[in-house]
Amino acid sequence: MKRRKELSEEELDLIRNKVTEDEALEKFFKDCCLRNLRPATIEYYKNEFHATKKMLKKDLVDIKQEDIEAFIVRSKTQISITTINTRLRALRAFYNYLKKNKLISTNPMKNIKLLRDRQKVIETLDNQEIEKLITIMRNDRTFVSFRNEVILLVFLDTGIRLSELVGIEVEDVATNHIVIRKTKNLYQRIVYLSERTQEQLRKYLVIRGDVDETNKLFINRDNNELKPHSIQTGFTSYGKRAGISKRVSPHTFRHTMAKRMIMAGADAFTLMTILGHSDMTITKKYVYIWGPDIEKKHKQYSALKGLKF
Repeated sequence: MKRRKELSEEELDLIRNKVTEDEALEKFFKDCCLRNLRPATIEYYKNEFHATKKMLKKDLVDIKQEDIEAFIVRSKTQISITTINTRLRALRAFYNYLKKNKLISTNPMKNIKLLRDRQKVIETLDNQEIEKLITIMRNDRTFVSFRNEVILLVFLDTGIRLSELVGIEVEDVATNHIVIRKTKNLYQRIVYLSERTQEQLRKYLVIRGDVDETNKLFINRDNNELKPHSIQTGFTSYGKRAGISKRVSPHTFRHTMAKRMIMAGADAFTLMTILGHSDMTITKKYVYIWGPDIEKKHKQYSALKGLKF
């Protein structure tokens, strides 16, 4: 029998000394560590790789483009578009690394695009809703409620993330600003405080006092470090008590701060810096979503306003 002109993929893999899945993952995660990626990012990759393997029932190094396509089709009946895209981003990072380092011959993600998703409404809080939350906290008259009021003010004043807030230590606080060290992109930044937040934060520091258990700025009743979950559940509870149908969370406060700054006339570059975005993509999204508000500002401050010709 006459031989084929070209070798099969399996035969080519044999010649190339194809990398095993364990070897590929070890090299990829070593590279993640060398690039000093956050532990949360590395954990995200591990979770998405595990989910992909579980669905496709194949080793990651054996996955082809058609497998990815089948995975997408099947996933659309089971999980959200956002979750699918999150998984695809992880796979793209993995296979791009393998291809770049010549550990695979073909990148199965090369021709795969992220799925288009409908633009979701980003909820923000209005003045009345914010005032309701503050009123409920003040009515409680406890250390926890006052601490949460200060946390709310810091969120709304600075737009910092929950992970950034819980990372703040007492020495990071200055008179009119806070140094944010535990950032998503590893770049420290300074966020500034309004006079109202400065005043309440000064009072909180007096009430907090010096504790031996932790140097974190925000602590629980036992003087230990405050955990993100406690903050999340606390504000969810306040939202229900205030009769607010929207989601009341640190991320909602971040969106609220961004919208209010845009409506007040802040430029995109300033907002990007304050929020700690690595690029303009998300900042532009905010500007686009609240476009009608921007249109009003344009009419109010148009460079042609007042000219007679």
